[in-house]
Amino acid sequence: MAPLANVNSSAIASAYNDGVYAWIVAGLALVTMANAQEPPRKRAELSPVSVAQLAEAGHCREVLAQLKTALDHSTDPVLQKRLGADGVQCAMTLGDADSAEDFVRALKKRFPHDAEVLYISVHVFSDLSLRASRELSLTAPGSYQMHELNAEAMEAQGKPDEAIEEYREVLKKEPSVHGIHYRIGRLLLSGPNRDSDKKQQARREFEEELKIDPSNAASEYVLGEMARQDQQTDVAIGHFEHATKLDAGFTDAFIGLGRTLIEGGRSADALAPLQTAAKLEPNNPAPHLYLATAYRQLGRLEDAQRESAQQREASDKLRKAKEHLRAQEAGIAEESK
Repeated sequence: MAPLANVNSSAIASAYNDGVYAWIVAGLALVTMANAQEPPRKRAELSPVSVAQLAEAGHCREVLAQLKTALDHSTDPVLQKRLGADGVQCAMTLGDADSAEDFVRALKKRFPHDAEVLYISVHVFSDLSLRASRELSLTAPGSYQMHELNAEAMEAQGKPDEAIEEYREVLKKEPSVHGIHYRIGRLLLSGPNRDSDKKQQARREFEEELKIDPSNAASEYVLGEMARQDQQTDVAIGHFEHATKLDAGFTDAFIGLGRTLIEGGRSADALAPLQTAAKLEPNNPAPHLYLATAYRQLGRLEDAQRESAQQREASDKLRKAKEHLRAQEAGIAEESK
């Protein structure tokens, strides 16, 4: 075996050419066989460890297929993760997006909820997204898709007015694109200055969305909530009911319907949608809160007490989950210093 000092340093360095993915193989052993400076002799002769070593030494093109085979047949979790990470690195280096996604899927299947695998996934899909957006900007800079991408970027940057302008450009080029009127309406309602004029504009946007896409449950829901806030009970009930029919898993729509029925003096009718919401999201405090209210109004005090207890339990779980998340975020921020 050749001493480590004789290993071709340029071959090692090539494994780190792409700075975004250097972290994938950082810390892995780079000790190779004596022939690691040369392309693989015969793929059939390579062991999984040898395949990993060659990948890490920059021979990605020669061993990419072998990495897939080795990962499929390996039973050692440590080696599986190493092969998967090397596969991602090599695929991204070669610009093979399909293979990169295959390796990520294989890793996530073998290591669900693993922090390292999730970290790799974030970077892979982030980079693939950047590459695709760059290609779109070069090949179709004036397309409505490019305007939509720009609008989404403006939203992410907290620039609602600029985002709305870009969404308007989308509609100029393609008036029938689904979801654009809904996004504009949502942005109009999201700002701090939600005066009556903006609310009317937003309402028109949601109504226009439903003309283009009658199956848009989100627009129905928002129109229902706006009507509820304006004390237009019957109108609100109609929108909420339609939203629940369009999307049987839309928990907020069932809650909105139940809440509005209670406010309209129809507590008995409110039970069914609120019970559905509680089944869809048992740990959501809201349906239990409104169920307790409905039961009290119906004189069913024992049921009301049960729902109140479930509401407190769900609220406590939610509070603890938020505290845990904040603690994790604080820990990550501290580690990054």
